[in-house]
Amino acid sequence: MRAGLLRAAALACVMSAFGGTAFAEGKIVISNWDGYMPPELLEAFTKETGIAAEMSVHATNEEIMGKVTAGGGQGYDVLFVSSPFAEALKKLDLIAELDPAKIPNLANLYPEARNLSYDPGNHFSVPYAWGTTGLCYRSDLVAAEPTSWMDMLKPADALKGKITMLKTDRWLMAAGLKALGYSVNSVDEAEVGKAKELLTEAKKSLLAYDDTTFYSKLVSGEASLVHAWDGWCNYGIAENAAIKFVVPKEGSDMWVDTMTVTKASENKDGAMAFINYVLRPDVHAWVANNILYKVPNQKAMETLDPALIAQYPNIGMSPADLMKQEQLRDLGDGQKLYTQTVTEITFQ
Repeated sequence: MRAGLLRAAALACVMSAFGGTAFAEGKIVISNWDGYMPPELLEAFTKETGIAAEMSVHATNEEIMGKVTAGGGQGYDVLFVSSPFAEALKKLDLIAELDPAKIPNLANLYPEARNLSYDPGNHFSVPYAWGTTGLCYRSDLVAAEPTSWMDMLKPADALKGKITMLKTDRWLMAAGLKALGYSVNSVDEAEVGKAKELLTEAKKSLLAYDDTTFYSKLVSGEASLVHAWDGWCNYGIAENAAIKFVVPKEGSDMWVDTMTVTKASENKDGAMAFINYVLRPDVHAWVANNILYKVPNQKAMETLDPALIAQYPNIGMSPADLMKQEQLRDLGDGQKLYTQTVTEITFQ
């Protein structure tokens, strides 16, 4: 009886904070990548707020982008998408403006996370996780620590056939562009052409293009050096302490995965309540501990066990250091150039 009264009182407080709107009556549907959220999170959110929540899984940004553009966002309330796609969805008027009064936990974010170039002030997106891309390698299988993109793109003979690269358009192109000193957002045809030449030549030394099992290849020893997102490298480190991560000296991209609310949502208050819940320090810290990615929540990161950061050093990268990398932006029509170029590289 007491627990029921407490839940009712808590829900009343939450509803009061949202202007008394009875958003608990409507279910929200959240689309996220598989395994990118602790499985208990939705249950805990519903238990605390009374808002029913359902998970829908997308494999790629492109997949959910296609569904949302085709259907106008109908059937979805919260979308987890990488920042260039959030930017594109905003330009298409498919995601809603956020009400900061309904997401007071925005105050828990690092200052840097509240002033990202694609959405300063978090008007239409809230960062969920952030990081960079680099070289993940077996320190016991390589002769020396890799320090440059060229260590992967023009490898020593001993590494040939022991390298995997990400195939997703933005990240494959970013490796070639940064290696040549260009922007990860370049749509200059000459620069993209030079990166294409470099990446086409690099293909000859690859074991595979791999966006999903590269860290497993590293753990097994099938690969010695892989192109990896920092958090996914941590999955390898969890199984073999000889695995290390390094950002190449030429620099890399800074990626941000965001939470957005669809303009078509019929329960925007419930959707924003979910985002606010994720931004609670204990919840967001729980996310970091489970997915082994950095989160842009200062209060959450301050609660992490130092032993976790000692085991996975890239989790401890400061926002200031992360911001030295180049933020990925929406390419607009330039995305077609990337898609065509990557298709030509990988299918030649």
